[in-house]
Amino acid sequence: MPDSAMWTNASHETGPLLPEVPENGHGTRRVVLFGPPGSGKTTAAGFLGRQSGLPVLRLAPGPQDARVACAGLLELALALPALPAARELTAALDETTDRSGSPDDVGRELRLRRLTAALLREAPPMTLVVDNAQWLDHASAAVLGWALRLAPDLPVIATERVWRPGAAGHWCGEDTSAVRIPALTTSQVATLLSPYRLAPREVTRIHAHSGGNPALALALADAPRPPAAREGESEPVLPPAAHRLVGEWLGEVPAQVQDLLTFAALDDRPDLELLGRLVGPAAEALLAQAEAAGLLDIGRADGSVRFTASAIGTELTTRLPGDARRLLHARLAEASHDSVRRDRHTVLAADEADPLSGHRAARAAVRARQRGDHALAAELSFLAARRTSHDHGELLTERALTAVRDAAHYGDLPRGRAAARLVLGHDTTTPEQRVDALIALIDASGRHLHGADELFADALHTAAGRPGLTAQLLIRQSVWANVNEGDPHRACALAGRATALAETAGDMTTTAMALTMQARLQRVLGHLDAGTTLSRALSLPGAASIPVNGTPQHLAARHALFDDQPDEARATLLPLLVEAERTGDAEATVDILRSLAEAELRAGRCARALDHADRAQALTDGTALSAAPACYTSALVEGTARRTDLALVHARRGVDTARQEDNKVFLSRNLFALGHLLLATGHPKEALEALEEVRALEQLQQVRDPSVLRWHPELAETLIALGHLDQAQSLVEDTRRAADELGRDAVIPPLERAQALLDAARGHYDTAARRLTDAADRLHHLPLERGRTLLALSHTERRGRRRASARAAAQSAADLFTAHQAHPWAETAAHTLRRLEAVPTSGDAHPRLTSAEQRCAELAAAGASNRDIATTLTVSIKTVEATLTRVYRKLGLHSRFQLAHTVTPARE
Repeated sequence: MPDSAMWTNASHETGPLLPEVPENGHGTRRVVLFGPPGSGKTTAAGFLGRQSGLPVLRLAPGPQDARVACAGLLELALALPALPAARELTAALDETTDRSGSPDDVGRELRLRRLTAALLREAPPMTLVVDNAQWLDHASAAVLGWALRLAPDLPVIATERVWRPGAAGHWCGEDTSAVRIPALTTSQVATLLSPYRLAPREVTRIHAHSGGNPALALALADAPRPPAAREGESEPVLPPAAHRLVGEWLGEVPAQVQDLLTFAALDDRPDLELLGRLVGPAAEALLAQAEAAGLLDIGRADGSVRFTASAIGTELTTRLPGDARRLLHARLAEASHDSVRRDRHTVLAADEADPLSGHRAARAAVRARQRGDHALAAELSFLAARRTSHDHGELLTERALTAVRDAAHYGDLPRGRAAARLVLGHDTTTPEQRVDALIALIDASGRHLHGADELFADALHTAAGRPGLTAQLLIRQSVWANVNEGDPHRACALAGRATALAETAGDMTTTAMALTMQARLQRVLGHLDAGTTLSRALSLPGAASIPVNGTPQHLAARHALFDDQPDEARATLLPLLVEAERTGDAEATVDILRSLAEAELRAGRCARALDHADRAQALTDGTALSAAPACYTSALVEGTARRTDLALVHARRGVDTARQEDNKVFLSRNLFALGHLLLATGHPKEALEALEEVRALEQLQQVRDPSVLRWHPELAETLIALGHLDQAQSLVEDTRRAADELGRDAVIPPLERAQALLDAARGHYDTAARRLTDAADRLHHLPLERGRTLLALSHTERRGRRRASARAAAQSAADLFTAHQAHPWAETAAHTLRRLEAVPTSGDAHPRLTSAEQRCAELAAAGASNRDIATTLTVSIKTVEATLTRVYRKLGLHSRFQLAHTVTPARE
C-alpha cells in the first residue's frame, strides 16, 4: 500500500458515524488526530489503523500515567513480551528510575533509547496507535521520539485532545501530519441518535448543543427529560454525563481562559472587542488557547466569538452562583458597546425583586424589536414579564403576552410556553386575556403543538359567548385539521364557521383571516368559488394587521403561482417580505421567502431563487421552526439550479421531518420533490415509490385541484419510463379532465409532454413531436419548463431518426438552461448533445464505435452478409451478429437499411 493510502478519507466506508478525516496528500506515515473529549478520535484512529493493512499495536496511557516516568515505554515493552529487546527494555526500566521517578543519569537514558530502537526494529510489521497521547509521560515521549526517527517506515497514529507540538516538534517525527477531527453533521447526529426516535427539531437542538461531538450528543439524548432553563437562558442545565464531559473539555485550558470564556457565555453575542475591554491585552492569547482546545470558533473577519458547542456556555454559566453571575453581568454592562445589550446586562445584574429592572427590560425589548434583533427582543420581553410583580396583574399579563408573541415570531417555543404559563397561572387574568394567551401559545407552537385537543377545548370553553375570539380559535383549528389531520373538508367547514362568527362580531381582521383560510381550502378541494372567497378577503380593510403569511395577499400570490403567473406573484410577495422582516415574524418570513423562491424558479431566475431558498433554510435552521417547508423549497431550487445530490439531502430531511411531525401537507410536498429528483437523476423505480405515496396522500386529503402540487405529470413520466403505459395514460386523462373542469390551463402543457412521451413509447413519433412543439410554444414565459419540453422533443426526434431536429431541440434546451443558470439541467442537455453529435457524417468514422465495430458496420452497410463479414474479418458468424447488435444499439438503429444510410461503406 502506498504511504498516502493510509490517510484517505474514511467516511465513505464507515458510514455517517465516523467523523470525516480529511485526506492527506503528503505521503506521511505519521499522523496526530486531535479534538476534544468524545469527538471520535479513538474511532478514527482504529479505522485508520485497520486501513493500513497491518496488525495494530495500541497503547492507551491514562491520566495517572502522565506522572509516572517511562510508563509509556513499559506499556510498549509489555505489549511485545515475546521479543528479546522487549525483555531487555523491561529489565532496564526496572533499574533506571530512582525515587523521584526520573532516569538517574544520561548513560541509562541512552540505554533506554538504544533498547527502544532495537525493540521497534525487532517488532513485526505493524501500525503503532497511541491513544490519548496527551497522557504519555514526558520521559517516554522523549525516548520514543528518538527511536522513531530510526524507524521511518513504521506507521504511527496518535490521538490527543489539543495539538501541542512544542518547540522541538512532535515526538511522532518532523513529518507528522496533524488532523483535527471534524464535528459530526446534523444528518450524522440524526443517524447516531436514531435509536432514540427523537423528533427532528430535537436532533437539531442536540446537534447545536453538542457541536457535533458524538459522545456529548449521546449524553444529551440519554437525559430522561430536558430540565427547566434558568431565567434568561435558552438552554437547560446539562445532565450529569454531559456535565462531566464538558468539564473534561474545559479542563484542557487554565482557569484564566475559563474565566474569559464565562464572560463570553454570559453575553448573547460576544466579540473580540468586548472581551478585550474586559481582560485587556491578554485576551488574545487566552482566546488562542481556547481555540486550540476546540472550545471556540473565532471569526477573523468580523471579530465574532462562538462556542463550538453551546453546551460549553451552558456549563460555564450554570457553575456560577447567583451573586457571582450578577457581578459578571455588571462588568459586562460597563464594557458593552451596544446600548440594548448594556441594558440586558444591567437587568441581569439587578436583583430579581427590583421593579426597575422589568421596566428597563421592556424598553430594551422595544428597541431590539425595532432594529430587527428579534432573538434579543424575545429574551428581553420574557425578562420584563419575569421581573414584573404579581401585584401588578394587568402589567404582568400585558408583558407576558408580548413575550409569547416575540417568542412566536422567532420560533422560540420553550420561552413562548414559559411566557404563556405566566398569563394562564395568574388569578386576575380575564377570559379575553386567557384566550389571547392560548392563541399566542398555539401560534408559537406552530407545527410542534402537543395536546392540541385539550388546548383547543380549554380555549373554546373560555371563549364561549365571544364570537370574535371563538372565530380566531376556529381558524387555528382549521389549520390544524388541514396540516396535521389531513382533513381539508373539516378544515374548510371550520374556516366557514369562523367567517360567520367573525362577521357577526363585526371583526374585519378575523373575517379576513377566516375568508383567506376558507379560500385556501376551497382551492385545494376544487371548489369553483375559491376565487370569489379570496376576492372578498382582499376587499376587507383589516388584513393589514394579520400575520403576513396569513394575509389574503399572500394567498393571492400562491394562487398566481399555481396558475403559472410568477411575475404577478413576485410583485405581490416583495412588499410582504419587507413587512415580514420588519415585524420579525420568522415563520412568516420563511413562508414569503419560500414563495419568492418558487416564483423566481418558475420564471427562470435561478440565482435569485437560490438566494431566497438559502435564506429561508438558514432562518429555519437558526430557529425552532419545522424544517419540512424550507427543505421542500430547498430541494426544488437546489435540484434545478445547483446540485442534485444536495437537493436529495434536503428532500429526504423534509420527508423525515414531516413524518415525525405528522405534517401531511409537507410530507406530500417533500415526497414530490424527492420523486421529481429521483426521476431527473435516472432512478425511476425509486421515484415511483415516492410519487405513488404522494398520490395516496393527496387522495387521502381529497386534493382535487391538480395545479396546487404538480405531481401528476411527474408520476406519468415515471410510469412511462418503467413501461406502465396504460397506467400513465389513465393518469394523464383523469388529470386533464379535472384541469378542464376547474379551468386550470396551466396544468395542460406538462400533461401534453407526458402524453407525447406516451405517443413516442407507442411508436407515434410524428404525433409526439407535434405535441411537444405545441407545448413548448405555450411555455415561453416559463423557460425551464420550456427547456424540459424541448429536451423531451430532442429524445423523441432521435427515436424517430431525425437527428438534425433532435440536435436543434437539444441545443435550444441547453441554451435555455445555461442562460437561466439551471446547471443540472444544462448538464443533462449537454450530455444529450454529445450523444447526438457523436453520430458520423458521410465519410467520417463513428467516434463511439470501436475499430472492430466500425469495420463490421462498414461491411454491413456495403451489403455484405454476416457470413461474408465473418470470412473477411476472420471471426465467427456469432461474433458478427453480436457486434452488429452493439452497433445498432449505439447508433439507435433497427435495420441494415438504416445502417446503410448512416455509415459510409468501406472502400478498398
